Amino acid sequence: MQTNHIMEKYIVVLKGLLLAAMLMFLYTSCDKDNEKGLGNLDSNYLVFGGFAGECFGDMCVTNFALTDDGLFEDENHVYNSTDFSFVELTNDKYELAKDLIDFFPQQLLEQEESTIGCPDCYDQGGYFIQYTQDGESQFWRIDTRLEDVPTYLHDFLGKVSEKINLLKM
Repeated sequence: MQTNHIMEKYIVVLKGLLLAAMLMFLYTSCDKDNEKGLGNLDSNYLVFGGFAGECFGDMCVTNFALTDDGLFEDENHVYNSTDFSFVELTNDKYELAKDLIDFFPQQLLEQEESTIGCPDCYDQGGYFIQYTQDGESQFWRIDTRLEDVPTYLHDFLGKVSEKINLLKM
């Protein structure tokens, strides 16, 4: 009789552990609202943004991911990082930025160096660009001083700056 009582307690404990494991599995497998990491985005996207080291607040580092059908903003705002946590923005914001990809210079894909100019070396800030096509990514940190970057980037960087300013409003 004592053995039956111990077995019953053992079964209750096992059921509790099984229930806890199932709840943990369900919790970790669910999407968290509209939060996405880069791995969850389409295989083709453009990340663009700006950064400034001598700055305080969330607007010092701003990165956006543009896909064929949406625009996402990074909530991490971490300087010099590619650890993004993207949240989908409204369609109105997407409409403001969706043509940026049309200005992307294909010549940038041939750029061997990932740092162009001297971004934020003397507190002028910099741009972050990441281009991903078919799952293959390249990224660059680019100076904001146009005198310090190749001329083929000038129009594109002007558009990047314009889009960032529009999206910050």
